[in-house]
Amino acid sequence: MFTPTINATQVLGIQATLGEGPIWDPRTNSFWWIDIVEKKLHLFDLASKENRTWQLDQMPGTVVTRQSGGLVLALENGFSAFDPETEKIDFLGDPESELADNRFNDGKCDPHGRFWAGTMRTENHMEQFTGSLYSLEKNGEITKRLGSQIGVSNGIVWSSDSRFMYFIDSPTRQISRFDYDPVTGNIQNRQNVFEAPEGFGFPDGMAIDTDDHLWVAFWGGSCIAKIDPTSGEIIERVIVPVTAPTACAFGGPNMNQLLITTASLGLDPKSKAQQPMAGDLFIADVSATGAPAHRFAG
Repeated sequence: MFTPTINATQVLGIQATLGEGPIWDPRTNSFWWIDIVEKKLHLFDLASKENRTWQLDQMPGTVVTRQSGGLVLALENGFSAFDPETEKIDFLGDPESELADNRFNDGKCDPHGRFWAGTMRTENHMEQFTGSLYSLEKNGEITKRLGSQIGVSNGIVWSSDSRFMYFIDSPTRQISRFDYDPVTGNIQNRQNVFEAPEGFGFPDGMAIDTDDHLWVAFWGGSCIAKIDPTSGEIIERVIVPVTAPTACAFGGPNMNQLLITTASLGLDPKSKAQQPMAGDLFIADVSATGAPAHRFAG
């Protein structure tokens, strides 16, 4: 039994197929997020609860904000800059142009402003591990950081002192910690700091608070778990009334509101009727304060 427990509240009924990648943008006081399968980019205004949508021509894996303005996306076929006002997309590079069965998935920017994003097989990704983890530098250079045996490259965050990087490969049900060099971006000394208990689901997207606790969405677990990476203990849960929470991000005026994306992917009609809010957005007010997301430096 985990205490205390918080219940998340629905804030947008949208029934996304595969909602993912939330990130707080203080410039707009809104959360960017995506629906991977439907190839949509969204902007959810926390105050008004209004949601804007951009239709893309590729599946997005994740989205980050950019210091110079606009966004950078990891689309299924590589990194691209995106201007939401003009809807102009500028291709930045694809390190897996010859791997037609792979696509980009989750990612974030590190403290130095590099954009890290990983890949996965579009099909059979829980059995065949062909993904890698890359970083996009300010100058456009793309570096392979891990590969090529990742199943589903997912949550990635950095500690407040920039000493560690945490990373999830979902099929392994583990969270790994690496020693991280912010100057070079080099990672080494991989250690597993958490493994999901039996029946708890698969770790998916992840956020980190200012005390370096990890907040992890568990696909199949109906919750966000607050995890102490030092002890490997689950110290709090946010309950979400759907089977598949996918990711979470801190935001709001005090950075203590956790936006949670969910999925309706794979639910048959009976399951959808039992989970009418599957694919919706949820908010939980938590006692922790989130770390602001790093922007892409390019």
